[in-house]
Order: sequence, then structure tokens, then C-alpha cells
Amino acid sequence: MGYGHLAEFVACLERAGELKRIKVETDSYLEISQITDRVCKSRGPALLFERVKGFNMPVLTNTFGSYKRMSLALGVNDLEEVSKKIESLLEMGIPQGLIQKLRLIPKYARLMGYIPEVVKKGSCQEVIYQNDASFGRLPILQYWPKDGGRYLTATQVFTKNLEDGRRNVGMYRMQVYDDHRTGLHCHIHHDGYRVFRQYQEAQTNMEVAIALGGDPAVTYAASAPMPWGMDELLLAGFLRGKKVELVKCKTIDLEVPGNAEIILEGYVDPGEMAEEGPFGDHTGYYSPPDYYPVFHLTCITHRQNPIFPAILVGKPPMEDAFLGKATERIFLPLIRSQVPEIIDLNLPVEGGFHNLAIVSIKKEYPFHARKVMHSLWGLGQLMFLKVIIIVDEDVDVHNWSEVIWKVGNSIDPKRDICFADGPVDVLDHASYLPMVGSKMGIDATKKWREEGYDRVWPEEARMSPEIVQLVEKRWKEYGLG
Repeated sequence: MGYGHLAEFVACLERAGELKRIKVETDSYLEISQITDRVCKSRGPALLFERVKGFNMPVLTNTFGSYKRMSLALGVNDLEEVSKKIESLLEMGIPQGLIQKLRLIPKYARLMGYIPEVVKKGSCQEVIYQNDASFGRLPILQYWPKDGGRYLTATQVFTKNLEDGRRNVGMYRMQVYDDHRTGLHCHIHHDGYRVFRQYQEAQTNMEVAIALGGDPAVTYAASAPMPWGMDELLLAGFLRGKKVELVKCKTIDLEVPGNAEIILEGYVDPGEMAEEGPFGDHTGYYSPPDYYPVFHLTCITHRQNPIFPAILVGKPPMEDAFLGKATERIFLPLIRSQVPEIIDLNLPVEGGFHNLAIVSIKKEYPFHARKVMHSLWGLGQLMFLKVIIIVDEDVDVHNWSEVIWKVGNSIDPKRDICFADGPVDVLDHASYLPMVGSKMGIDATKKWREEGYDRVWPEEARMSPEIVQLVEKRWKEYGLG
């Protein structure tokens, strides 16, 4: 039923043997980052730095850095459980008759129970700094030596759609310029920038609130690629099995999660842009400087004894890999609802989740693989995929050895590779133009005569099931262990 606050999740991680407390003094400038990087790369635990030089606030890193911790964050034993919950919801469909409608009432009621609710007070406002608000109060990390400065990374950035008042929540990095200003790195493709553009056109300030910490399901939901207009907090409520309780901000007209650790209130002047970056990003490369909106701080509120959360990104695998893998599993049912022939999907960590996808399909007609490629390039943030590999339904897309074997043996490059042009991620440094590049689709499925393959496709060499069972039964007799 979710976590009351971040300390509850920390306690859960500690009981599960998934947390290490660092009790010696450490520096927020690069040292914490280097420790975290080594632990991430060795698949180590979450880290709670209890004595951060110059601050009395502990820093939590590598919070989501394993499948187990990601599952604990969402209150499940395995991420596939979330996928099945969403599949069950999608299977409700549109009720046709009275009896069917009555049967769906309990499911719809449970969903309605996940709608966020505004309450009178929350622990995130136990301590308030208004006239004396300053980023200098927070142990904000510098992650890499050539970063433009210190960065907030584990953010839940709240804005309000100017047209209809709908809430938008995103996870955007924020470079600290001074005690009262940061950059707001929302890309042109992000919903946050779409909201910002509304305020630009209206020539009015955009109120912004940033929540740090709280229930990890809310942090995850901020990173999720939700469709435009869909409330990320509804997803968080669905994932945690309990509605998110919100409180009104002190200086702006926005609501934020009442159990967050820290709230930063402020605004963005739509006429002001400033250089942000470079930043050692999840691609493993420094993203170059560019101009982004500027956030002005007006108020800080926080819990008594808050924990400061930070997410380190860099050359994969890092902590964000498991946030991405959670999205892969959670959104697969939604992708299947649009492209039902898809059996499974793998967005490899090494591909940064937007460079490469391996997809298995139930092939039903000629050029079916190509249809799937173009369908995926037309679906939300999957438009950023640079390479899509399509294999048959019997291939395990998570088994690199099997995938490479299939690709190597099942394609004729001239016939089975197609190219297209389209949008690419802002962070892609290899494209011929910023945000615009080429894409490649590889059809590694078995080819049909209707696709111009006039030869006989060979059968895979497989042992008969009876002999497999015989050898399995007699294995110890052979003395092979």
C-alpha cells in the first residue's frame, strides 16, 4: 500500500539487506558520485551517506539500482506483476451490456480510488524557509568533473497546463546557478516543455514546484513516459495501491505530495533562458551546453530530518537503468494494446533505452516486421529508437546470444535492413542534425516466399525431446556432475 515517506522505504531496504550506511564524512563534490559509480557498476546496494561535508542532511543514492530494489519500490515481488495488473485493467474494455457493466464496477471503483486527493497538511511542510530560501541549504551533488555545476537529478517537477489546469509531472535535471536560480532541462519533446510553450505564448510566468523524495512510486511515475494529458500521480496511485495525498504550496498555486522530503517552490519567466550544461549524461557522454528555461526559487519546505535523494547517471549500467527497465515492463501491455502482434520487447540498458529495441512478434503476413517497426516509431517516446531488431515469437529477446545468432543467420543485409528519418533524442550526439537523424530497422524473422524468398528456409537443428529426457534422467550416471 505504498510508503508513508522515504525513511520507510530506506528501512525496508535495510531489512532486505539492500542498503549500506556510509558513516564517515564524504564530500558532495564528486566524492559521493565516485563511490556511487563503483557501487552501481558492481551491482551493490543503495547508499545512505550520513555525514555529508558542510551539511546536516543525509544523501541517498543508488536507490533504484537493482531489480529487487525497483520491485520493492513498487511493492511487488517482480516487475511482471505490475505488467499483469495493467493487462487486467486493459482487458476490462468497453462494457456492452448491463450485467457486464455491473461486473466492472469493482474494478472501476478501485481505479477511482487512486485519484490524488488534496489534504490540509503534510509532513513536507514541517520546516519552511521563505525569505531565507536558498539552494545552499541542500547537499546538491556535482557528479562529474566537467559538469556545468551541481545538479538536482531525482526531481518530480510539477507544472500546470495553462489551457485546462491539468497537472504535469516530469523528471528533469536542474543545474544550480546560484542560491536562487537553476536551469530546467526539459527537452523540446517533453510534456514539460509543451506546458512551458503555453506560458511563452501567453507571456506570463509559469509556476513550478519540485518535490524530492517521498514514496518511490511517485519518483518513478515522474520519470514515466505518460501520454499527454494523463496524470502521472494517477499512475503512482495505481502502482502503490493507494491515492497520493497532496498539499497546497505556500507561495504558488500548485499541489505537491504531502509526504515528500523536500519541496522547492518557484517560477519560470518564459522570456528568460540561460546556458545549461555540460552534464555527464545517461549515454555515458557529456551532453553539450544549450539554452533552457530558468527556475527562480521562492520557498523551500521540508520534513523534520529530511533525506536528500540523488540519481547518478553516466556510462551504463547505472541506477537509471532499472527505472528504464521498469518502464519497459510496465508499459509493454500499453504498447501491445496498440501493436498486438508484439510478443515481447527488450530495450537494452547499453542502448540507453532509446538507441536500440529488440522485439519479438507473431508474424502473420509478408513484411509484417516492417509494419511493426514503423508502428513503434510512431508511438510516443519510442519515436527516438535508432535501431529496431525484429525476431520471431520463439526468440528470447532478453538473451543476447540467441538474438545475435538469429540476426547473424537470418538476414540478408540488402533485403532485410530498411532506413528512415525522424526525430532523435536531444542527447543523441551522433545524428547529422540536433534532434533529427536516421533510423534502421532489421528484419531478422524467417522469410516467406511472398517476401521474395524462393529457397527453402532451413530447419533448426534440435535434439528430439525423448533423448533430452533420457540424458537428463541418466546425467549422474555419466559422472559429469
